[in-house]
Amino acid sequence: MFFGEFEYRIDERGRVPIPPKFRGELRAGVVLAPGVEKCIIAYPLSEWKKLADTLTTGSVTPSKLRRLNRAIFATAFSLRIDGQGRIALPTSLKQYAEIVDEVIIAGVNNYLELWNKVHWESEKAISQEQAWQIVESLERHR
Repeated sequence: MFFGEFEYRIDERGRVPIPPKFRGELRAGVVLAPGVEKCIIAYPLSEWKKLADTLTTGSVTPSKLRRLNRAIFATAFSLRIDGQGRIALPTSLKQYAEIVDEVIIAGVNNYLELWNKVHWESEKAISQEQAWQIVESLERHR
């Protein structure tokens, strides 16, 4: 399980350290993909495989499934963590998430999100504001 918030600088070669406590879970590989909210999502290889299985057995029409698969898989990158615990962020994903020199890595249960620091502060404020409302609505449906 991934949780916590970590701030790092990207080095001159576009590499960012993975928080040490997460490196073991990502040793087999990590898949980076664009997130919905202008961030980069980092999945452990095992979670990526679960997502892939879900997408191939979906109940949407074949044409929608093809589009969804293109949107997700064509923009993803499979990487390995180097000997110093870093990954090299692909340029296209950095541009998408507007990550330049600082990155926030947030643990989000079964995956990580990599954020531009300013975007993260905004998203974090919105998420924290809405979290209790969401929790209350879940409690009412029990």
